[in-house]
Amino acid sequence: MKNVNDLIESAEELAKRGLSKGEIADELNVSRETASWLVEKSGAKSDTSSASEPRDSSGPHDIHVDWSAFGRDSARLTYAGQAMADLLSKEGEEVDLTIGIEKAGVPLATVVSRELDTDLGSYAPAKHQWEEGDIDELGGSFSRNFATIRGRDCYVVDDTITSGTTMRETIDAIREEGGNPVGCVVLVDKQGVDQIADVPVYALINVVRVGEDG
Repeated sequence: MKNVNDLIESAEELAKRGLSKGEIADELNVSRETASWLVEKSGAKSDTSSASEPRDSSGPHDIHVDWSAFGRDSARLTYAGQAMADLLSKEGEEVDLTIGIEKAGVPLATVVSRELDTDLGSYAPAKHQWEEGDIDELGGSFSRNFATIRGRDCYVVDDTITSGTTMRETIDAIREEGGNPVGCVVLVDKQGVDQIADVPVYALINVVRVGEDG
């Protein structure tokens, strides 16, 4: 994807496939606010828009991350996961569980868990159910098809940090299950944070916005 119009068209396609705005945000690696704006600009859920109207390129301040060059190639994905595992290896000596945040965090977490010799868990965040309204009324869940927390030390893996909300939610969910998150890692951190909820955060790439809005 090269520009905003490409993102709008992708949001329209995903919305027509029935994905929630939270899932669209996840697929496009943008904030929920940006995903909502993209869907509205596409007219995918509105009968009042006209396909002939020009699309305004202005919108929420955000950064779109396209890491499909990794995602579509298993070898590259493995290399990225190995680098992420290396960043995490300095945190904790008794860690035996890696939690991947669905959807994109799970394949990365699979590589990390293999590299660090841990079990693998999967967490589906609340945003996957989100359309409009207060996301705090929704809840995420751990998949029963993967390893359970059982009071263990955990690593947390995702593809991007946009606002930090999903990572914080996952950390809180792990703690509620009696687990102890000792380190988080992502491909790209849009916020440039060192920690979330007192848990160290590592990233292969940190994005810093320079300018009036930075």
